[in-house]
Amino acid sequence: MIALNVNGKTVEIDASPEMPLLWALRDLLNLTGTKFGCGRAMCGACTVHIDGEAARSCSIMVGTVGDGRIVTIEAVDGPVAKAVIEAWQKLDVVQCGYCQSGQIMSAITLLSANATPSDEDIDLGMEGNICRCGTYMRIKAAIHEAAKTLK
Repeated sequence: MIALNVNGKTVEIDASPEMPLLWALRDLLNLTGTKFGCGRAMCGACTVHIDGEAARSCSIMVGTVGDGRIVTIEAVDGPVAKAVIEAWQKLDVVQCGYCQSGQIMSAITLLSANATPSDEDIDLGMEGNICRCGTYMRIKAAIHEAAKTLK
């Protein structure tokens, strides 16, 4: 049994230490907001927070998480998360929606570290989050909108 801190609760899972965190979240804990994209940590669909930082759950093995505090899209909270989610809704960012939980998780990390990002800061902070529908301009606009509400 492996103990994990997920969304503020300690949970025990019966899994191999080599199981990717993504599959533990989705298949064992039924937290399906975190998506499988590429399986190689290159697309960002599987992004979660570990100790407040964006992390690609497809490439992190459950045996290496230790005491890290894992937060999934189902449990993001706080003023930055609220501002990001409201901006996403206000600007109608989502097209197909598949990548959006990872996009939101990365945007929260970005704005938590830099409350007034430039376009370049956003490009760097969101690098590695791929949107097949090409909603990058709406994502950038929503991040700027969220930043305005955080002032």
